[in-house]
Amino acid sequence: MANVALHYRDGNRAFLQAFMARGALTFEDARPILAAIFSADENQLVTEDKVTRQDFDSYVAAATEAISFFDYEIRSSVHQATSKRVFALVNTTSDPTTQLATTYAPDELSFVKRVLDAMFDTYNTPRMECMCLDSMQVIKLARPPKSRHDNPSHHEEAEEENGDGGGATQAQTQTQAPTDKGLKHSEVEAMAAKLVSEGWLEKSREGFYSLSPRALMELRTWLVESFNDAEAAAGDWQRIKFCEACKDIITQGQRCAARDCNMRLHDMCGDAYWRARREKKCPAMRDGLDGGALCWREGDHKQGGLPEGTQAERAPEGERRGRSHEGGGRGQQ
Repeated sequence: MANVALHYRDGNRAFLQAFMARGALTFEDARPILAAIFSADENQLVTEDKVTRQDFDSYVAAATEAISFFDYEIRSSVHQATSKRVFALVNTTSDPTTQLATTYAPDELSFVKRVLDAMFDTYNTPRMECMCLDSMQVIKLARPPKSRHDNPSHHEEAEEENGDGGGATQAQTQTQAPTDKGLKHSEVEAMAAKLVSEGWLEKSREGFYSLSPRALMELRTWLVESFNDAEAAAGDWQRIKFCEACKDIITQGQRCAARDCNMRLHDMCGDAYWRARREKKCPAMRDGLDGGALCWREGDHKQGGLPEGTQAERAPEGERRGRSHEGGGRGQQ
């Protein structure tokens, strides 16, 4: 810690505090913060357009070094929809309970777990990988199910929508603790809005909730351990997948037309990936194809991060009818 203190100044502390308050930052988000810090430090106005990427990287590097003693680090990932790089403050020993226990009640934590189970298990099937929930699906998670035998409707709904058996996780099929009384519908709506405002969830313009880049970076290891089968054979379909090009977790983008194939590509990675190949054929499924009939199918997760056609299929009836198909001070090394 002594080495950090040598170049860690009040400006660095202010930047880290601002970062912690937001949880995640892009370079564009950080520019006005750093401009205010530089203005105070230099006792003259520094406008945000004077803040460079080198300034930002310097402060991020200093913050990363300072928090490394406390099982935290700063990770970055490119937003799957906007292609902007997002930096997030991440607990390296994280799971949902660890992250939210200090600010959420036990019943609220149980609700969050039900949301994750539904998002990555119930509605995430080989036929239709919907790692998102609409408002009505979120409302239906207000109260814990007793068991699959006693309350099968939640899973039956998913199977009907996706055309596949979701295969519920152990946490969702077992009887919930009797202390979990669930939430009122108004409390669910408030919780969803709070999770969005705190940067854990994102809500698309069509009203679908999905995990934010911050949440995906924070929960990456937990998601794999919770929803993927560690004993599955190589090539078996898994619920949590990674982009073939950048190797980052993927919840929206392009998929192979073969239902059980795990090959996925972010839209932003697609062009560069295919330029290095002669044709758009899935590299995992090339062998055994009849005349190359199985080609990569683009556009499966267009429009709000949903598979093509999903919005129309899952929208409320009224909507469905109306649609067509870093670091010391500034500049220091």
